[in-house]
Amino acid sequence: MKIAFIVNDIFTEKAVYTTIYLAFAAHKRGHTVYIAGVGDIGYAADGHMIVKSRSIGEQSFKTSETFLKALLNAEPLVISSQHLDVLFLRNDPSEDLNRRNWAQSAPYIFSQIAIRDGVLVLNHPESLSNAVNKMYFQHYPEILRPRTIITRDPVEIEQFYIQQKQKIILKPLQGSGGKNVFVVDKNSKANMNQIIEAISLDGFVIAQEYLQEAKNGDTRFFLMNGVPLEVKGKYAALKRTNKEGDIRSNLHAGGKGDLAEVDQEMIDLVKILKPKLIQDGMFLVGVDIVGNKMMEINVFSPGTLNLISALSEVDFGGAVIQSIEYKVHLKSIYGKDVSNIHLAVL
Repeated sequence: MKIAFIVNDIFTEKAVYTTIYLAFAAHKRGHTVYIAGVGDIGYAADGHMIVKSRSIGEQSFKTSETFLKALLNAEPLVISSQHLDVLFLRNDPSEDLNRRNWAQSAPYIFSQIAIRDGVLVLNHPESLSNAVNKMYFQHYPEILRPRTIITRDPVEIEQFYIQQKQKIILKPLQGSGGKNVFVVDKNSKANMNQIIEAISLDGFVIAQEYLQEAKNGDTRFFLMNGVPLEVKGKYAALKRTNKEGDIRSNLHAGGKGDLAEVDQEMIDLVKILKPKLIQDGMFLVGVDIVGNKMMEINVFSPGTLNLISALSEVDFGGAVIQSIEYKVHLKSIYGKDVSNIHLAVL
């Protein structure tokens, strides 16, 4: 199987990132792995998508660090969508906001050419294009979500603040990784207009119900093919705790991670996501859970799967690649008789 991973920029990738973990898992299973940045994709005169990528052949590596180093040192080569089996889109559009706006939607546009050539694209690109901001989460059942308004009007946010007993979360509609996330309460109310103004520079503001359980952190839970990712009786779920004095539990914002205790309430909660995930062809996603609510759903490049695997001593990465292998096998049988959006979640 020839599988290409698309990231924002290969030179900003780190060995501890989930994308490199998945790429290394595919390499160890004997597949030809390519990695490329958003700026490395294009459209050729012959009507095919091309990817200026890096690959390392059949070399053996003991660690993801040496694997990534070899990839970065490899000579770039151009591969056509005619010769690919899988295109795994792992770029984060929010990372390119106001920096490389052209890069936000490029993979989802170009990869539709790859689908025409018979390439399996994960997650489904048209659905990813519709999910470029957090508004996508609002299309999931309201029972899953905290109470939320999305606006640029400070007056509406002020009214919502009062309705929510003077404690809310403010964050940008576009963004990830815990950037520009604020708690506004009685102590910080005086700064609310400045916070709204700062977030509004990048677009709309999400004002969200504050959940008391958030002080204890959240749980990142992975779903694959619409259901909880489970291997050998263990779920791919990580309990993330906040750094003292910080509402954010994201690991690169200072949070800490440990294996989550997955209970039936949590499983019942994420199972509600299945119909929408299946409908949209969302193969691998990560949801962030606080109490009995979901705070966010990451359909682009959910992280921490490598950390969960290390802590649980379970090869979740291998399970993800094995699922992709099965899809490629089905595609070899059915060809274009089964659409990409359906095959993505089989």
